[in-house]
Amino acid sequence: MPSFDVVSEVDLHELNNAVDQANREVTTRFDFKDTGATFELADSEIRMKAQVEFQLQQMLDILQNKAGRRGIDIGSFDAGDVEETGPARRAVEDVVGRVTGKKRDDLQQVIAMLKDADLGLPLQYENFRD
Repeated sequence: MPSFDVVSEVDLHELNNAVDQANREVTTRFDFKDTGATFELADSEIRMKAQVEFQLQQMLDILQNKAGRRGIDIGSFDAGDVEETGPARRAVEDVVGRVTGKKRDDLQQVIAMLKDADLGLPLQYENFRD
């Protein structure tokens, strides 16, 4: 009997490429010259650093653009709270969480729609987050 598995995860290789491309764009743009703006990809998060909060929003737009072009759903990014860092609080940073799966509620809605369609398929879902 056929089955339908719902799996939602981010391709780590494509995510790494998107972060690298975003870093390259930030280093070449005139409005980011000598600001020290960077993206850092750690195990479960992308950390953005800049001098002012406005630059962080621009950087998030760049990252979403690069990720979207590489087939990564921009809805999988969760922007965190902006933190003031550095000496004399002259820098800001933001954490954009990398999501390994869709929220449980989202997957349950998909499964409910499939059950309502009465296809007779056994359904499973993996890699969800609470």
